[in-house]
Amino acid sequence: MIKISQKLKDKLWWLIISVDYDYSRITIADHDLTADALTLWLEDKHDFKNTLDECLQVDIPVKQFARIIKEENLNSYFGSKMHESKNYVYKAQIEINPPLTWYRDDASLYEQRHVRETVLKHLLTQLIESQTIGDDMILY
Repeated sequence: MIKISQKLKDKLWWLIISVDYDYSRITIADHDLTADALTLWLEDKHDFKNTLDECLQVDIPVKQFARIIKEENLNSYFGSKMHESKNYVYKAQIEINPPLTWYRDDASLYEQRHVRETVLKHLLTQLIESQTIGDDMILY
């Protein structure tokens, strides 16, 4: 679960409303990975911005970014392993490298883009699921 401040939730909802709830129109304009966070700049595909200052900036802590990579098994593959002492082969999920190392050193540009899009999907899904009918909404 990605920690989302109320201010960021409001801005994300504004972006969702501005794209007429067509989530496929939300795109990552740019990104940056530092030791502390993955920063994504989001924009509407039908309304490209001239500068990143005009885009919605989302910072995701690297711990949460790494957890998403691991949960989605993006840094591993399903293959055959040989048991060390009993010499039999079995199927297992094989980790290539720890999540952040894999992202920085092993992932292709396509895989890195896929990871960032997966993070965006997680963020939007979490936002929508957390904002469904709650205590503050009464339906008649």
